[in-house]
Amino acid sequence: MSSKPNDAVIDLDEQLLKEQEVGYTWEEEYKRSWDTLQEDENGSLQNAVATLNKKLKLKRKIKDKQASQRGLLRYCYIVFDCSTNTSERDLRPSRLELTLQVIEAFVLEFFEQNPLSQLGIIVVRDGLAKKLTELSSNPTDHIKALRDKQCRDPSGSMSLQNALLIAMNILRQVPNYGSREIFGILGSLTSNDPGDINQTISEIKNEKIRISIVQMAAEVQLFKKACTLTGGVFSVAMNEIHFRELVLNFIIPPPILLEMYNTHLVEMGFSIRVYDQIPTFCSCHHKLTLSGYLCPRCKSKVCSLPVICGVCQLSLIVSPHLSRSYHHLFPTISYKEISTPEVSINCDGCLDSLVNLKHNLSSGGSNFDSDTTRKHEDVFQCPNCKKNYCLSCDIFIHETLHNCPGCVNMSNSLQN
Repeated sequence: MSSKPNDAVIDLDEQLLKEQEVGYTWEEEYKRSWDTLQEDENGSLQNAVATLNKKLKLKRKIKDKQASQRGLLRYCYIVFDCSTNTSERDLRPSRLELTLQVIEAFVLEFFEQNPLSQLGIIVVRDGLAKKLTELSSNPTDHIKALRDKQCRDPSGSMSLQNALLIAMNILRQVPNYGSREIFGILGSLTSNDPGDINQTISEIKNEKIRISIVQMAAEVQLFKKACTLTGGVFSVAMNEIHFRELVLNFIIPPPILLEMYNTHLVEMGFSIRVYDQIPTFCSCHHKLTLSGYLCPRCKSKVCSLPVICGVCQLSLIVSPHLSRSYHHLFPTISYKEISTPEVSINCDGCLDSLVNLKHNLSSGGSNFDSDTTRKHEDVFQCPNCKKNYCLSCDIFIHETLHNCPGCVNMSNSLQN
């Protein structure tokens, strides 16, 4: 009985020695990534590439799919760093260029999965913060502002406090039933602030605004503190792929804060598409247009949906916007991986063959051809409808379709 504590101490000491021997990343030996690719017997790299792709897909599949209360209406401001530190090329092509590329993809995917939400952009340079776009649901306006030449010219230092003040003064005016968020993408290790940023963080916390930051350089205690106190997430990107993954993770709405755990009835209007023979002015851009959508309350015309009516301030949407936002509350049930069947079956999604690839290769190898590389080694089954899917279809269903085809088909058959 007395030997167990000693063994635990010895194991702990050995673990500490191992951690000390590893050291920092820049102290390790230079590793060539292409050495990890191993050729097969025929000198081909297809199997190695397929294995790497499989690991990436499995990493995307392993996520928390627990149903939780999330906000369908999000008011988010993106703050990105445009100081001289973003001109570093440790992330290719540079920190700033990579940031702009990923933000464009983020904006498009954000409104695809959160059509009822609104987004705004703030750029920080020369110790000042400038609001590029107002809160809106139009991705075209945000992408057009990001492609401006001024956003591609890094200069000066970064001031996080100035950006937080601008975002806080705008977000405190939005309705309290929406989720208020500030999402920062920073590449600087310092913040040149005009006042006490800790007081600003306390005010943001009192306003129930969540701060989340993705850092491209290294962990900064001040930035992490701002995220922790407000209930946000702080993360550091290791490479280009990891950076893109961290940014796109914020597309999914975060769980509602306990202080905002109240139900609200939000008034919305379902607009009707109209086509005019004579151009008329729209209430959103004040331009002459032939087509648009009519507000059901004040009958004013807007160009696109969703949008807030500029006359009566009614939220204008169509029914698909609600359905696309609804899947965050009740995500598709996770499929279970099953053993690959010995007999050939087809994927119920793409109709591709699902066979035991290892079994075919070990049985003489005479039937191996170029088509065999397209066969799938993993089979995933829906617990409800018992339909089988390959890994690619599994990811497509859970990330894009958000509905199990087998379950939908089964429910339609029962109704008929």
